[in-house]
Amino acid sequence: MPKREPSFVTFLRDQLSELPSLRARGMFGGYGLYSGEIFFAIVADETVYFKTDDQSRPAYVEQGSGPFVYETKGGAKTLKNYYAVPLSVVEDSELLTEWARRAIRVGG
Repeated sequence: MPKREPSFVTFLRDQLSELPSLRARGMFGGYGLYSGEIFFAIVADETVYFKTDDQSRPAYVEQGSGPFVYETKGGAKTLKNYYAVPLSVVEDSELLTEWARRAIRVGG
């Protein structure tokens, strides 16, 4: 029996319902979000991190967001291309979808 999707992932899928072929896949204790075959987001500990590039990253930094950091046996590792999406963006489905589309372009 597949594991039940956490409520935060379900919320994100609802918020991003306008995206084509949106799916969530369990990975490394969290979830990955895909639009078709394009991996564009990491969901971990009730936070969503979108893929960024040099053009999109400043919008995250301006709102005080940081990169995705995870623990390994050798210590903390940082994925510098994935930044936490600010709560104000997560709560606004239109804005969240706009930011997600940028992340999908970066991931594609």
